[in-house]
Amino acid sequence: MSLKDHLYELRHRLAMAMLIITIGAIFGWVWFAVKLGPIPSLGEIMTDPYCQPDLAPYRVQFPGEQGCRLLQTEPFESFMIRLQVGAAAGAVLLSPFWLYQFWAFITPGLYQKERKFARTFVSFAAILFAAGAVLAYWVVPQGLQVLISFGGDQFITALTGGKYVSFIITMLFIFGVSFELPLVVVMLNRAGVVSYELLAKWRRGLLMGLFVFAAIATPGTDPISMVALALALSLLFEMAIQLARIHDKRKAKQRVDEGWDSLDDDEAAPFNYTPSDDEGNDPGEKAQENASEPAKRVNYDDAT
Repeated sequence: MSLKDHLYELRHRLAMAMLIITIGAIFGWVWFAVKLGPIPSLGEIMTDPYCQPDLAPYRVQFPGEQGCRLLQTEPFESFMIRLQVGAAAGAVLLSPFWLYQFWAFITPGLYQKERKFARTFVSFAAILFAAGAVLAYWVVPQGLQVLISFGGDQFITALTGGKYVSFIITMLFIFGVSFELPLVVVMLNRAGVVSYELLAKWRRGLLMGLFVFAAIATPGTDPISMVALALALSLLFEMAIQLARIHDKRKAKQRVDEGWDSLDDDEAAPFNYTPSDDEGNDPGEKAQENASEPAKRVNYDDAT
């Protein structure tokens, strides 16, 4: 494809991605106030941590108020919150579809092995981020209970919608990103940046850092929220270290089998310099298979 065709293709993929995100935003806007069968509305999901019974003594209950509600201090505050939360939820739910548009644009330039590697990385990154967000949603009520109780009897709590939603989104983002740490460790090990020996040497310091991060990210007096995040990150980090150990052990065995360490300084390494095709296949192996086949007899009379 020419550069002009590439630009047309990029414009088409971006337009399709924006259309999908717009559809997701419309769906999120409707879902914000409407239940989807047994699934509660998006507004109820967002306000549920604030409306926990444990927080009832700290909330302001206006005369005649029914249920638990956030405070609106600006005319368009609730409109903007519904728009932002609905668009974010719709983008997350339809992310496989609009991310596919970017994938379809870059995948023609990747080899088969690179495509498989990228798919694996993106899949695990999405799963880990979702797991961190779910854990954050479970931790938020404990954090809110501590934060709004610092004022004692001198303050009353009536959280505005904008401040509360920003707090929720920040917690979800922090937990989700922190869960990507094990994947980053595995990727660095695959790239040869860090080894299992180095990770094992730094294990105590890194685990200590994880507990410090958990204490900062979860502002709760009870040890449940902090320990939950710290143990989850420690478990994932230990899994990443063990994956690095398996990878380094396999690479070391490969070096022994191919005799890399026994070579002299002026001796060429036994690398395969034959380039692969776009499917990741080795053309040298195909040529060797063709050479091993018996030659076919050609009838030149028929050919003429």
